Amino acid sequence: MDRKIEAPAWHKKAKLAAAAGGSALFIAVAVFLIAMPGGRAVKVETSTVTVGAVTRGAFEDFVPIRGRVAPLKTVYLDAIEGGRIEKIYVEDGAELKAGDMLVDLSNTQLRLEVLTREAEVAQQTNNVRTLELNLEQSRLNNRRDMFEAEYQVQKLGRALERRKTLFNDGHSSKADLENLEDEYAFQKKKFTLLTETLRTTEQLQETQLSQIKTTAKRLTENLDVARQNLDGLTVRAPVDGKLTAFIAEVGQSLGKGERLGQIDDPGRRKVAAEIDEFYLNRVEVEQTAGLSWNGKDYALKVAKSYPQVRDGHFVADLVFVGDEPADMRRGQTLQLKLTLGDATEATLIPDGAFYQDTGGSWIFVVSPDGDEAVRRNVRLGRRNSRFIEVLDGLQPGEKVVTSPYTGFLDKDRLEIGG
Repeated sequence: MDRKIEAPAWHKKAKLAAAAGGSALFIAVAVFLIAMPGGRAVKVETSTVTVGAVTRGAFEDFVPIRGRVAPLKTVYLDAIEGGRIEKIYVEDGAELKAGDMLVDLSNTQLRLEVLTREAEVAQQTNNVRTLELNLEQSRLNNRRDMFEAEYQVQKLGRALERRKTLFNDGHSSKADLENLEDEYAFQKKKFTLLTETLRTTEQLQETQLSQIKTTAKRLTENLDVARQNLDGLTVRAPVDGKLTAFIAEVGQSLGKGERLGQIDDPGRRKVAAEIDEFYLNRVEVEQTAGLSWNGKDYALKVAKSYPQVRDGHFVADLVFVGDEPADMRRGQTLQLKLTLGDATEATLIPDGAFYQDTGGSWIFVVSPDGDEAVRRNVRLGRRNSRFIEVLDGLQPGEKVVTSPYTGFLDKDRLEIGG
């Protein structure tokens, strides 16, 4: 028979104790949640956050930028024709004048090509001269035939007039008159045909001669280009300047269009500045910038802005307006202040690392007692190296957390203390 097994007394006591403990934990959590103001919170020490005040003042619309000194103009040296370097006349860093020789190249194939084109041009030139001679001889022969035909017409014309007189006087027969009239008509038609033939032949010959001359001219032009390329085997400086990035060794083979180096303008210089992509749509040509150098201020302006973004930055070229520092060197880094707009009255907060974390869409606002900071959506505008313009969401007199929000991005409240 089945019989009921009674649980030990200690087991019942353990179950009662566990139930009582669970109830107590549930009550404690509920009390904590009720007491908490709400939202996801984290406690931070006062020393780990930076607090800034919301103020009202003049917003200077500028951005600090870094730039490298570069020549205002650079001419690149590319090999017109490939070849083997036979001789080097200069070294990297040399000051050049236009026309100075840099290197000599050798290119056997190019030389053979020039010789071939020279032979083609010579042959075509001979063809033109031969054709001209033949045409002139043909023209002379045709004119001789025409002159003979014209003479026969004139001769027969006079004979016909005399024969008519004799016929009218009864001294000549009608048959002789008719034969002479037929001969005269025939010679006239022959003369007319020779005239038309001569005119047509001369037109055709002139067209043929013109075509051959055109072909010869093109061959000559091609030969001139080939000779220029042959002359290009001696690389010369196209402009005055300083030779840089020049790497050449005797025996080195260069491909067509391969770069040998560059010539920098030794006079004017520019500053190639890298600017945060945040300002891409705000940087325009002719905007001004300032440089402080050895206790003196210099003015620059934006000459060109390149829209390509790389590693979060784009490049703009700035040129000096008026004087420029005489002791600057290529590649030197400068700190500039680029003005984007006029100063205006605005609500401001100190610039800080929080902007990179939130994109300026929200910020932690510190309570009046300073014990906590609550997340709030805001709308921010322009930035400079010191302040950010507040468009909506904050009032002067409030305080905000401007230090990095690493670890706080999913929080709604910071408990500040310690």
